[in-house]
Amino acid sequence: MNISVVNIREFINSDDMGFGIGTLYDMIESFSCEKNKDVESFLKNSAIEFTKKNQSVTYLVLDSDDAQLLGYFSLAVKPITIKIDKNSKEISNTMRKRIERVSKYDEESGAYMLSAFLIAQLGKNFKYKLNKRITGSELLQLAVDKIKEVQYIIGGMVVFLEAEMIDELDKFYRSENGFVQFGTRKAESPNEEHDLIQMLKILR
Repeated sequence: MNISVVNIREFINSDDMGFGIGTLYDMIESFSCEKNKDVESFLKNSAIEFTKKNQSVTYLVLDSDDAQLLGYFSLAVKPITIKIDKNSKEISNTMRKRIERVSKYDEESGAYMLSAFLIAQLGKNFKYKLNKRITGSELLQLAVDKIKEVQYIIGGMVVFLEAEMIDELDKFYRSENGFVQFGTRKAESPNEEHDLIQMLKILR
C-alpha cells in the first residue's frame, strides 16, 4: 500500500478550487474515532484553526491509491519540564546525559527545562474499517519521521506525548514503541478531570 502524508496547509493555502478548503472539510468529516472522541473532535473542530495560528500543524495520512483518510497526527514544539530521580528505572543515565545537552537545569525545582517536539494528536480513522489499513505503530512512525525531517534542519532530540492512563496505551507507547514516562498531568475534559501520562523518546 502506498501512503501519502499531507500537511493541511496544502489545502488551506491552495488556489485550486478542486483541491482546497472544501476538499479538506470533506476529508475531515469522513473521520471517525469512537475510541477517543477527543481525537475526533480536535480534527473536526480545532485542527484548521490551530494550523492557521501556528499553534500546531496537522497532517493527514492518506491511501495514495484511493485518497481515503486513514488517520492523522498533529505536531507542535512545546516547553517541557523533566524531573529525573537518580533512582529512576525509566530514564537511564545515557538518556539523562542526552537530555542535559539540550536543556537548562533549574536547581530550585531540580528539573531540566527544554523545548521538545510534541505529538499533540494521533488517531486512526475507524469509518468503513479504514483503520485496518494501517497499524497504530505505522501511524506513530510517520509522525516521528516527519519530526526527524525538522530535526535534520534545526536540531533537537526529544519527542514527547501525553496519553490517558490506560493499560492498552501504556503498552503501545512503552513496550511497543520505546517511549518512557517522565511525568503526569491533570487534564480537564468537558465531562471529567483525568490524569495523563507524559512520555518521551530520544531521537537518534
